[in-house]
Amino acid sequence: MRTFIIHQSEEGQTLEKYIQKLLVSAPMSFIYKLFRKKDIKVNGHHKDRKFIISTNDEVSIYIKEEQFVEFLKEKEIQGSDAIKDWIVYEDKNVLFINKPRGLLVQKSAPQDKSLDQMVCEYLVYKGEYQPNEEIGFKPGPAHRLDRNTSGIVAFGKTHDALDLLFELFKDHELINKHYLALVVGQVEKDKGTIDAPLLKDEENNIVKVARNGKTAKTVYKLIKKYDDYSLLDVTLLTGRTHQIRVHLSYINHPIVGDSKYGNFNANRIFKEKYHFANQFLHAYKLGFGDLPQPLTNLSRKEFTAEPNEEIANILTMLENNSED
Repeated sequence: MRTFIIHQSEEGQTLEKYIQKLLVSAPMSFIYKLFRKKDIKVNGHHKDRKFIISTNDEVSIYIKEEQFVEFLKEKEIQGSDAIKDWIVYEDKNVLFINKPRGLLVQKSAPQDKSLDQMVCEYLVYKGEYQPNEEIGFKPGPAHRLDRNTSGIVAFGKTHDALDLLFELFKDHELINKHYLALVVGQVEKDKGTIDAPLLKDEENNIVKVARNGKTAKTVYKLIKKYDDYSLLDVTLLTGRTHQIRVHLSYINHPIVGDSKYGNFNANRIFKEKYHFANQFLHAYKLGFGDLPQPLTNLSRKEFTAEPNEEIANILTMLENNSED
C-alpha cells in the first residue's frame, strides 16, 4: 500500500484523474480494475472514481510495491524551449505563460498535450527541474484556464512559491485577474457587478446560477461598444468553474463563440462573418498587492499578455464595421 496527501494545487479533480496522473504508466484497464476491486480509498473509505478530491485528503492505493515502481515511472522528459515565446515573466520562483487558445493547462487524459507538461520540458531544458522516479515536488499551475481561453497562467517553480500562488488565487485579496471578453449585444452600463451563486453539475460539467450554489461575484467594465457586440474588462472576485461564461450569459450578454453557455444563433452569425468559432475570452492582465516571501519581488507589479493576432484583427474589423 502507498498513501498520498492531496496538495492544494491538486484539489477539485476527480479521483480517477488523480490516479491517472499519479500512475502515469499504468494502462486504463489496470486503473479501472483498482476501482472495481475497491483497492483505492480516500480517508480510509472506498470512493467512486468520480469522487472530487480536496486538499489534505489521504489517498491510499493497495497494490504491490513492484507495481508502484513500474507505474510511477514517468517517461523521460525531453528538454524543450518551445514555450519561450509565450513567457510573460520568469524568475527563480515563478513562470507566467501566455497560453494559446486550444491548449489544455493540465491533461484530462494521459495522451493529451498540456501546458504543464511543456513547462516541465522547458525547465528540464534549462536544467532547473529533474524528474525523479519517486513522487516529489513537480512545478505546476496555481490556477486553470479553459482549453479555449487564452492568456496568462501562473506556474510555481518551487514548492513554497506554488503554495503561496495557490492561496493568492483562492483568496483573491492580493491578486487581480483581468479578462477581455467580447459579448453579444450592447451592454448598457459602463460598469457593474454580477453577484449570483453558482452550482456545478460534476457529472455533466455544467454550471448554473442557483440559490444553493457557492458565492460568485464578477465585476465588469465596458471598454468599447460595437454595433452588435461589447468588449468588456472582466475581473473575478471569486474563482468558480466557468464563472465568467455563466455570469455573462446570466445577464443576457453571453461571450461570443461560447458553445456551452452562449447564444448559438449569434455564434453562427459571428463565425460566418469573422471566421471565428471559439469563445472570445482572453486573460490579459495579472496584478499583485504587497506579497510575503518568496514572492516579494512581485509586489505591486502588473503583467500583461497581449491577445494574439487573430483576436486583434477581429477587434479592428469590428471597429471599422461600426464606423460604416
